[in-house]
Parts: sequence; structure tokens; C-alpha cells
Amino acid sequence: MLKDGEKGAVLQRDKESYAIVPHFPLGLADPQILRNIADVAEKYGAALKITSASRIAIVGLKEEDIDSAWEQIGTDPGAAVGACVRSVKACPGSTFCRLGKQDSIALAQELDKRYHGFSLPAKFKMGVSGCINQCAENCIKDLAFTGKADGWVIQVGGNGGSRPALAQELVSGVSTEDALEITERILTFYKDHAKKMDRMSRVISREGIDSLKKAVLG
Repeated sequence: MLKDGEKGAVLQRDKESYAIVPHFPLGLADPQILRNIADVAEKYGAALKITSASRIAIVGLKEEDIDSAWEQIGTDPGAAVGACVRSVKACPGSTFCRLGKQDSIALAQELDKRYHGFSLPAKFKMGVSGCINQCAENCIKDLAFTGKADGWVIQVGGNGGSRPALAQELVSGVSTEDALEITERILTFYKDHAKKMDRMSRVISREGIDSLKKAVLG
């Protein structure tokens, strides 16, 4: 029996079958990969589920079929489980949406490139929204970016789950370049202060938002 995350597979409720979740950065999909996924699902009698993180889970695979399924799909696994940075969630932003104030796609692509699957004390979710409507659900992300006319608003400490918390504003009017630099400092602070399985909200509750601001903003 595989451990959760091994070969990109997640054991299902029946304790016999597995789900695999190909990585679609920001929910952007290549048509050929979509065809491959459909072919795999049909070949192995699996179900397809669009996840809340804009991925496609292939559910109901047998352990012996997982390697060949990945080979046929032709893409990398998504970080769907474990203590790491999960797939970055992003809205269409100024690339596609008439309401977008900032390019959420460009920022989220760089965040995903740098940090997707990055090992941390607990799961860590990021959201990038191009305007104040926050379609990437910024309020419940460990780290989130909201686009305004003068730059990005950075929020920290949101999460769902059994102990929900709303994200707090850290700084506003930030350029994309500075947002990436601040992200690196935030993750360093988090790694330095988090206990095992601590979400960002617990670290902020224990250390204080002012301590975080001083560490990452100077």
C-alpha cells in the first residue's frame, strides 16, 4: 500500500483505490493533457473530479495502474497532500478580466514556479486576485495578494478547516517584484517560528502580526 503522496497518489475511502492529481498551474490546462486525462479515466474506469484548487483528480485507480497512468498523462503531480506549498490559486486578473487591476496570472505563475511543493511545517496555501473581489478566496489563504490600482495588498494568516481564521493585511501598494521578495521573507519567518502542523494563523497568533511586519518589512 502506498503512503499518501507517494507516486502522487492519495488513498481513497475504500482503502483499496487511489486518486492522482495532475498539476495545472493556476488552473490553466493544455488541451492535449485534458485529452490524455480523459483517455486514462476511460481506460481504467476512473472518475474525474474538478477540485477546489482548480485541478482534476482522477479517482478510483488501482495501485498497479498508477505508474502507467502518469506516463500516459504526461504531466507532473500536483502537491495535493502533505506539509508543503499547495497549488497557487489565481483569478484571471488583468490578463483576461475587465475588472483586473493587476496581473494575477504573472505573479501566481512565478509563485507556483518557485514554491509549488516546497516543504514547510504544515500545508500552506496561496491565493492571487487581480482586484478587490478576491475571486481566489484570499481571506482564507495563508498568504494572499489582492490587486489594486497602486499595486498589491499582501494578506497573511487565513485558513479554513476546524480552526478557521481570516487573513490580515500586512502591507499595501507593493510592486510585483517587491511582492516576490516579501514572500521569501514571509516563508523564512514562517519556517523559523512554526511548530509542526502550525498554519500561518497560529504563528501570527503566537508571535504577533507586528513581529512579522518587523521581520519582513523592516
